Amino acid sequence: QVQLAESGGGLVQPGGSLRLSCVASGRIFRINDMAWYRQAPGKQRELVAGITSGHSTNYAESVKGRFTISRDNTKNTAFLQMDGLKPEDTAVYYCNAKIISLFSVFQSDYWGQGTQVTVSS
Repeated sequence: QVQLAESGGGLVQPGGSLRLSCVASGRIFRINDMAWYRQAPGKQRELVAGITSGHSTNYAESVKGRFTISRDNTKNTAFLQMDGLKPEDTAVYYCNAKIISLFSVFQSDYWGQGTQVTVSS
């Protein structure tokens, strides 16, 4: 079994900052790509930022220059630093990881339970 657990969401005023964390645990052989997605009410889930095991990154246009994704491979953890938050960033944020578990030769997609981010004055 492999689990992803997010933390760090909350309520913040426009222009504020939050840092999300995602920890992978369980029977893990290797973690490949990790990413953050978000889903606002009435909208489809969208990719916010992704990072490879080699630390190459990509971002949605709407968050470039404001959000930074990073990871600590020694701790099976990914982070999303969110600065300059706007009301339109309000959503449930989900961690995603492509993981090869122990005793498996196949990569599978894993998701966290989500953490709420609300940007409001």
